[in-house]
Amino acid sequence: MTEKFKLDLPQRPRRLRRNAGIRALVEETVLRPADFIAPLFVVDGKGAPEPIGSMPGVARFNITDLVKECRALSKLGVPAVALFPKLDASFKNDNGSAALSENALILRAVRAVKKALPEMVVMTDIALDPYTTHGHDGLLTPDGRDVENDATVEVLVKMAVLHASAGVDFVAPSDMMDGRVGAIRAALDTAGFTQTAIMAYSSKFASAYYGPFRDAVGSAKAAGTRSLDKRTYQLNPANRREAIAEALLDEAEGADIVMVKPAGPYLDVIRDVREATRLPIAAYQVSGEYAQLHAAAKMGWLDLEKTRYESLIAIKRAGADMILTYFAKDMAAELKLGK
Repeated sequence: MTEKFKLDLPQRPRRLRRNAGIRALVEETVLRPADFIAPLFVVDGKGAPEPIGSMPGVARFNITDLVKECRALSKLGVPAVALFPKLDASFKNDNGSAALSENALILRAVRAVKKALPEMVVMTDIALDPYTTHGHDGLLTPDGRDVENDATVEVLVKMAVLHASAGVDFVAPSDMMDGRVGAIRAALDTAGFTQTAIMAYSSKFASAYYGPFRDAVGSAKAAGTRSLDKRTYQLNPANRREAIAEALLDEAEGADIVMVKPAGPYLDVIRDVREATRLPIAAYQVSGEYAQLHAAAKMGWLDLEKTRYESLIAIKRAGADMILTYFAKDMAAELKLGK
């Protein structure tokens, strides 16, 4: 009988994987309910929640049900929500003028949530795509071929001040216009809202992963396509250095948090931005990322619970401090149970 073969190894990394207790001791990245921001969709009226077909488990809520959903999230330890309105087509026009109504749906939603849950951190989108008939994030040039930068920023500034007056904790410009963060910061300060913070969609790419979100807010239907071309203002998916430059510009203009969007396909960019700034970094796990995991799980190709966890831990491991994700509620419940 030959002697049992044994390697002479001073380092055996598997020692630190031997059982669950040891693995927990050396775990480098941890997910908590407090890491999540839950994106929520709000509609007018008193109807039941409206399921979004392309986003299983996600619905549009009337304001009363929105408050209930926020309360449930708060009980699970999720500290923040990002609110997005879905308007009836009758409120939309080429200029998105409903965005500046003092009785806008989003403002009523903010007031209701903050009244019921003052401790809930509320963030709102500052962009015109839910309000325009063409589905773009700003005002079009006279020839209709592009978005007018400075004229759009003028509207976004007014919009941000309105949202601050309704009580939001963060305004979140997602439009990718040049100079909008600095203009919004100056306007907020002048209006006395020095404590209203800015979470800037800084490195937002012209991604194919946004389709289900556009269904959710109605911008796809307004534009007649789910793949609206926004490449003149959103980032080229091929560019890393440009993404860092955009984040640093927003930091210089007064952003409190910078964001990378989408998250999963851009983990390298999250890491690049993490190394370039000391500001907190948000990453948005977008609707397409969410939908594809559900679709694969429905086909029996992936385990939904395991892949959603892995996708989120990867985003945090890359350097994100907080994650906007449609998995927030389910993931927080799972973490609370210690699964």
